[in-house]
Amino acid sequence: METLCSTIDVGSSISKSLFCYRFPSIGHRRGVACGRKELPIAHLNKDKKLVKWVGKGVIGLAAATALSFSSYSPALAESLTVAFPISHTPEVNTVQRTLIEAWSLIRETFVDPTFNHQDWDLKLQQTMVEMFPLRSEDAAYSKVRGMLSTLGDPYTRIISPKEYQSFRIGSDGNLQGVGLFVSVQPNTGHLVVLSCLENSPAARAGIHEGDELLEINGERLDGVDSETAAQKLRGRAGTTVTVKVHRGNGAGISSYQEVKLPREVIKLSPVSSAIIPHKMPDGRLLKTGYVKLSSFSQSAAMEMENTIQDMENQGVQSYILDLRNNPGGLVTAGLDVAQIWLDGDETLVNTVDRDGNMAPISMVNGHAVTHDPLVVLVNEGSASASEILAGALHDNGRAILVGHKTFGKGKIQSVTQLHDGSALFVTVAKYLSPALHDIDQVGITPDVQCTVEMLNSGKDTFKERKTSSSSLEADSCIMVAEHELDIQESKGSAS
Repeated sequence: METLCSTIDVGSSISKSLFCYRFPSIGHRRGVACGRKELPIAHLNKDKKLVKWVGKGVIGLAAATALSFSSYSPALAESLTVAFPISHTPEVNTVQRTLIEAWSLIRETFVDPTFNHQDWDLKLQQTMVEMFPLRSEDAAYSKVRGMLSTLGDPYTRIISPKEYQSFRIGSDGNLQGVGLFVSVQPNTGHLVVLSCLENSPAARAGIHEGDELLEINGERLDGVDSETAAQKLRGRAGTTVTVKVHRGNGAGISSYQEVKLPREVIKLSPVSSAIIPHKMPDGRLLKTGYVKLSSFSQSAAMEMENTIQDMENQGVQSYILDLRNNPGGLVTAGLDVAQIWLDGDETLVNTVDRDGNMAPISMVNGHAVTHDPLVVLVNEGSASASEILAGALHDNGRAILVGHKTFGKGKIQSVTQLHDGSALFVTVAKYLSPALHDIDQVGITPDVQCTVEMLNSGKDTFKERKTSSSSLEADSCIMVAEHELDIQESKGSAS
């Protein structure tokens, strides 16, 4: 059995090696050749590295400037030698190199420096040995995923090159699929529906947020991550996919639904809007701008700013920002949207790295598009970047939150494209709101609650980009929001 052995130069693209890998300090960027065979290895510092910071991996990539963390970790200050057998199956050998790359990134940046209380170096060696007799790429990738699962973090995962391309398409604002946003529940590992796009095939079939996704085309989804499930749901427009979902009502009564969904070209325009006229208690007629933000794609902030500016020109005097069932997306999009509503040098979010170091992300000389009163609607489908935005607006005293407690995803992932075109998601930090509230697995509790009946009444508020106000007026949560705006308006008039 041949064993591979070398000191890896992390900053280089080639390591001449044969017999066993030796992993030095990443900060040193040095390497020693010790063999006769050239083997491509990890690229941690090349242009290929596309580390970006995201709020919810299901949606897309963030810009590289979103957050900044050091690539050096004290945990890598010593050299390490790990011996393992080289596979003679080319496909498996490629995955072995991918695993080394993934292992190195996780060792350097994973938020939990104990790696879920296990020896991460030994885990690499064990997994490499298990890979050796395999003969297929799929089987080898299963070993990689199995190794990552031992970290106990459903958000740290690897996706295939094809899945990564699909993932990036989602962040661009266009996809072909059925209109479902799905996520893995951290406490159960179940795949659940975070939201359905309005008028999408999934929404028309009666699938709702909170439903558990059990099967896709007859294949059980036990242990399947959200990106893999999303990839299975997507496909060429005109084809179909069959899904099975489970729904519980909280009273011990369950139902199952199996439905064939047509795939369609879905335009992910993130902003929908309407102007709602309503009377104040004193008889004055006011205009409220209603803006629904369904996701944080690359165009979200620009589209919202244009929408708000247009409403300002039409004499709107107050706003309702609807983040219900918004599963998140690009962290930078969330921060950019926050700056539409805030002035000055306000802190938008705080990040906490693996060593417990906290760093605020703040505005610089911000200028809000409007200072009109604002209410933000949230519910249990509001996750990640939605929670960052809601927390930023609430903790800075800019908005009142109305609705239901949010999802509770307070972790940040880096996304790195690996040498074979696959991508590694690694939880590298957690975030706290400007007021230092930790919302991970807790969520944000709004100032004013809406009942479940109120939340459900708003599911069909939008059929098109521009919507008549009549359907909005039937939404009880919007009625509560308008009441809160009336209170703010009355206080402003009194002063």
